[in-house]
Amino acid sequence: MPSLTSRRVRRRTVSLVVYLVSAVAVVVGAGLALPELTSPDGPRYPVTTEELATGRAALDSLEVKGRAPRTGYDRDLFGAAWADVDRNGCDTRNDVLARDLTGETFKPGTRDCVVLAGTLQDPYGGGVERFVRGPSTSADVQIDHVVALSDAWQKGAQGWDDATRTAFANDPLNLLAVDGPINQAKGASDAATWLPPHRPYRCRYVLRQAQVKATYRLWVTAAERDAMAREMDRCEVTPPGP
Repeated sequence: MPSLTSRRVRRRTVSLVVYLVSAVAVVVGAGLALPELTSPDGPRYPVTTEELATGRAALDSLEVKGRAPRTGYDRDLFGAAWADVDRNGCDTRNDVLARDLTGETFKPGTRDCVVLAGTLQDPYGGGVERFVRGPSTSADVQIDHVVALSDAWQKGAQGWDDATRTAFANDPLNLLAVDGPINQAKGASDAATWLPPHRPYRCRYVLRQAQVKATYRLWVTAAERDAMAREMDRCEVTPPGP
């Protein structure tokens, strides 16, 4: 029988998805799949033919044009950091940690909202990271915006209202717990200038970026589109069943 903690985590994850539009709910399941196979070089992330087709269709739907100026960008324009947008009583950062970590423990008295520790299979670097909450350790695991907020600002988000920008910044489809230093190295880069060092994850990374951008009607540059298409061509596809 599932533990009380695991049931609470599942309920919290469901509530995050229900909050968003149905289009997001459809693709979240594909975007959050765990690694199915392992190898001496780290986890592999094969995709199904359906996931690949969905990602290609999302990429094909994106408008291609130049990057707009960064003028006027401010993190605060995307709402308070880690707002409790789904009103489940837990902030978004802790919701994502609870979703992406294994063996997590919670601060007593927080109704399983504040994650104290857990283990991350880092998709970006391929290694295993230990998360321990604390002034000098919390940043070892960070929550990445798969499509960076600044990149979104330069490719359509300038025209959004405050509610849409807040939803985007807290959308579980666009969030991943990852290795902190690798996340810092990524910065606000798009797929044309940065891809995860762990090559087996690059396919899922660009599929997810395409899904996010299609959901929010953001555009891509020509170089970005080409980089995403190139990685999709390299995807490891799960062999069909019997």
